[in-house]
Amino acid sequence: MEKNIRQQFFEYYGKEALIVSAPGRVNLIGEHTDYNEGFVLPGAIDKKIYAAIAKNNQNTLEVYAGQYKEKFSFSLNNIKPVKGWATYLLGIIYFLQQQKKSIDGIDVWIDGNVPVGAGMSSSAALCAAFGLALNELFGLGLTRIELALIGQKTEHHFAGVKCGIMDQFASLHGKSGHVIKLDCRSLEFEYIPFQYPEYKIVLVNTMVSHSLAGTEYNIRRQQCEEGVQIFRKHFPGIHSLRDISIPQLEQYREDLPDIIYRRCHFVVFENDRLLQGCKLLSKGDLDGFGQLMYEAHDGLSNWYEVSCPESDFLTEHAKLFGVTGARQMGGGFGGCTINIIKNDMVEKFSQYVSTVYEKEFKKIPDIYITQIEDGAKVV
Repeated sequence: MEKNIRQQFFEYYGKEALIVSAPGRVNLIGEHTDYNEGFVLPGAIDKKIYAAIAKNNQNTLEVYAGQYKEKFSFSLNNIKPVKGWATYLLGIIYFLQQQKKSIDGIDVWIDGNVPVGAGMSSSAALCAAFGLALNELFGLGLTRIELALIGQKTEHHFAGVKCGIMDQFASLHGKSGHVIKLDCRSLEFEYIPFQYPEYKIVLVNTMVSHSLAGTEYNIRRQQCEEGVQIFRKHFPGIHSLRDISIPQLEQYREDLPDIIYRRCHFVVFENDRLLQGCKLLSKGDLDGFGQLMYEAHDGLSNWYEVSCPESDFLTEHAKLFGVTGARQMGGGFGGCTINIIKNDMVEKFSQYVSTVYEKEFKKIPDIYITQIEDGAKVV
């Protein structure tokens, strides 16, 4: 694909380009822990967004998207959000300008194969690719964590999505054969080995849009905060649910309304599962890790109540089929399930799950086969 993009850029703009790729991501375990200052365990994948870029000596952003056959032109003065994917590019430039970084006019070609709307963070990959490309082209000297934070601000203020830092972080910091144990409070991280060449990560798309995700996400955040306020009566120093242990949760469960207890239960146990999971992966125990994924799905479905019948169905059938581990991935109410599957089972599982899913829900799921790769880089 890189060679193609280089050629297409040259034919379109008549000049050579700097090319940067940035991957989508999966999160193996740790959902709804990010805004509770807990841990997440993402990895960069082999689906990527590419940004080809060169200076144009006009004070404009000229951009063409190969995937959509769309072109836009924007002045670099007085940048504002726009509708659609181009807003991410504008946001990155805007926040670099806010940091007094000098950005001149540029020609850009965007393309890639990260599926949009499948929960692999195509928007974060776009921000990471474009941010790193500008950093390289103009010698801005920003660190990858600074680029991730600019991407997050762009999501918040230019796309109106109040996401955590995980997606941007994973796209920029990914490492082949490793997942990233990221502390969402301190942004400290460590690489945990994930070297299983005889396994693939398979995403099965429910084809259900996340229509509830926005409002319900905000409700879950409020419920967690309510739990924190109650716990503060006993533990004045706590900041978030990340600071509550399982014994403390159980000791004071009578103080919590049932629904608040259920939400807190999920988050506290999910953090614990993630820390256990890192130990299991470090010992090479993928079966044990897979069991934690099933437990995480049960928590998402029954305690946090952010699943949907389709995700539950897919996870249940993964278990029946003998998949090592499976769960709903992402904020919930649709999107993909993530499955860890032996290579020799992938094709049979894909056929099986497509058949049973179509019979039950009258639609065929998209299936993505992927593996853990490096993060954003100059091609």
